[in-house]
Amino acid sequence: MTTGNEPRRRVLVVDDEADIRELIEITLGRMGLDTVAAADLGQARTALADQPFDLCLTDMRLPDGNGLDLIRHIEARHPALPVAVITAYGNTEAAVESLKAGAFDFVSKPVDVHLLRRLIDQALKVGEPPTASRNNHRGGESPRLLGDTPAMQRLRQTIAKLARSQAPVYITGESGTGKELVARTIHTQGPRAAMPFVPVNCGAIPTELMESEFFGHVKGAFTGAARDKDGLFVAAEGGTLFLDEIADLPRHMQVKLLRAIQERAVRPVGAESEVPVDVRVISATHRDLADLVTRGEFREDLYFRLNVIEVHVPPLREREADIPELADCILAGLARHLGLDPAPMLSPTAREALQNYRFPGNVRELENILERAVTLCEDAEIGPEYLRLHSPLHRSAGVEPEPANAPDGDESPAAGTALGSQLEDVERQSILKALEATRYNKTRAAEKLGISFRALRYRLKKLGID
Repeated sequence: MTTGNEPRRRVLVVDDEADIRELIEITLGRMGLDTVAAADLGQARTALADQPFDLCLTDMRLPDGNGLDLIRHIEARHPALPVAVITAYGNTEAAVESLKAGAFDFVSKPVDVHLLRRLIDQALKVGEPPTASRNNHRGGESPRLLGDTPAMQRLRQTIAKLARSQAPVYITGESGTGKELVARTIHTQGPRAAMPFVPVNCGAIPTELMESEFFGHVKGAFTGAARDKDGLFVAAEGGTLFLDEIADLPRHMQVKLLRAIQERAVRPVGAESEVPVDVRVISATHRDLADLVTRGEFREDLYFRLNVIEVHVPPLREREADIPELADCILAGLARHLGLDPAPMLSPTAREALQNYRFPGNVRELENILERAVTLCEDAEIGPEYLRLHSPLHRSAGVEPEPANAPDGDESPAAGTALGSQLEDVERQSILKALEATRYNKTRAAEKLGISFRALRYRLKKLGID
């Protein structure tokens, strides 16, 4: 754990059982860590007052109190010190309560030395500078977390705090607000940053394939299983599994997901034994999960296991002052992507139009609007006519316009995606025909298609046509 002349890191071990303390101290000693033992809450408080620590491991049941009392004491007086809790086997309520109180993570008795070492490794990384994730969002930080409004400042403060914990996080917010980005930021600011961030849309996986997708399968488990396959939990090993639109998970998978989270193990389809997994679960939905629990459409026990800490992402209409900064950042990104110099800018009237718009589709809609405007506009300055916003009358009348690119009626997201794919295929064929007819002269092809050269160049990149 240490090299050269670096000081050895120190861990406070709090447990009234001498054999447990000894096991933990031996394990920590082999990891190159110094330990200080305490048998009760009073001794722990004295030790904390006498010297600094890099980590605290505490039992939940102590002779003169409990682990929650110690967690609250450390939160108030030593907020930078991570605390991990040792709980009785199967005591899920105590484990969840400790996470809500601010514990970094928990391990159950009898203590598994392998799990304990892994937990300690992660906890000691909390105070270290974040390591760049190998799964960073393409193009760097998305503009959806930009903004200096009080709502965004509070959100960033919450993210910074949650990044120091391993507690499950439940993210709420309307479609297009950036829930996945919030989850990714929690991941990249925490000790799991160098490990995978695996996002999955629960509503996009066919029901009959869900168990295999989540937990994997062994060869021959069912027709078509020609080889062993790892599931999403194993793919996220050591990192974070982001379950988007968790409300779309069918009931039979809710039961299996609950077990996987509680036992920290998964059983591949067709396998005889479980596989241990070390994954932090972050979930999100734009629907009211508590209401679904009340209506019996979502399991209450899973809801409380996922919703240890809730984070709400505000809609764009509640932070209008952030719109100009967001728009400039999006336009700069589009200019880099398309090779535009100078970068397109919004005219004063276009900026005013954006700030007067309600954005039912939130930041995603803003991105779509500006992407379309850059494609259509021939000038360096984008006027309001290229934004093609819904009439401001919608806002004054209290009518919510449909989000950009939203499916009509009761069409499902999957159906909308399929339609979009079909339209892209048609567009691709039209562009290819125009290019072939003009011997790949892009200027003439654009004229043939009745669009600007800039619009053609954008569509070529968008569709991946070289």
